[in-house]
Amino acid sequence: MPELPEVEVTRRGLLPHVVGRRIVQVTVRHRGLRWPVEPELEARLTGRVIGRIERRGKYLLLECLPAANADHATADDSAPGWLLVHLGMTGTLRVHVDAPPAGSHDHLDIELAPADGPGDGANMVLRFRDPRRFGAIIWTPLAEAALSEHPLLRRLGLEPFDPRFDGAWFHRLTRGRSMAIKQALLAGEIVVGVGNIYCSESLFRAGIRPTTPAGKISLARYDKLAVAVRETLTEAIARGGTTLRDFVGSDGSSGYFQLDCLVYDRAGEPCRVCGTSIRQIVQGQRSTFYCPHCQH
Repeated sequence: MPELPEVEVTRRGLLPHVVGRRIVQVTVRHRGLRWPVEPELEARLTGRVIGRIERRGKYLLLECLPAANADHATADDSAPGWLLVHLGMTGTLRVHVDAPPAGSHDHLDIELAPADGPGDGANMVLRFRDPRRFGAIIWTPLAEAALSEHPLLRRLGLEPFDPRFDGAWFHRLTRGRSMAIKQALLAGEIVVGVGNIYCSESLFRAGIRPTTPAGKISLARYDKLAVAVRETLTEAIARGGTTLRDFVGSDGSSGYFQLDCLVYDRAGEPCRVCGTSIRQIVQGQRSTFYCPHCQH
């Protein structure tokens, strides 16, 4: 499943190609995603200009500005809005200058023209592909100030690169909690974007066993974990994310962080630090990898 690094890699890849372009056509081939794509989406988006592209957790947020010459626009169409995109488990959002014919898993195309007119460059297509259809494409007319209150966003924890995210934040929100620290990380209510792979890697770097009750971890160890989370995610973004099967960036490139993993998917192999065999267990139906010597 694409997590924070993969979504951030996608966002950064889209920025130079998409921002400032005008939406000239929207083609929805399959509306049955995680939540049905609304019937009015094509009409709502056509004519708008892509402003900023932000990220909140695993959601891409595309600002859609009203067209300057939209004389026919309704009240909703004449105000800025946002397109929320979730990549689900197998989704990708790619830019094509010469888009190939759509396949059975290519659910939505957004054709983009240069904002200043057809003479200023070629049109391109922003294509959403999702074989398992667990992703989402959602329009919301909320203003930026109210966007954090969207039902899909308002319960999310801090961003890991938020200055407020530190060991004290971890420590304060886990007091009295008996759930395993790995499950607390995955839940997304304390910090967002630390998916299954990055949980195992961050906990290894911090020297914390993934089964340790979250409420029993000291402030000093949470300080190490906060640093480890940031370092792990930073390195994953720099490596283009992780590609185990489906993920590719906006230009079709695979990620390579999986080649650098210290414990993930290395069951039975020697720990790169101490040589002890890496163990694999199952937590919440997800595989967890750890070193029984380095993590305690």
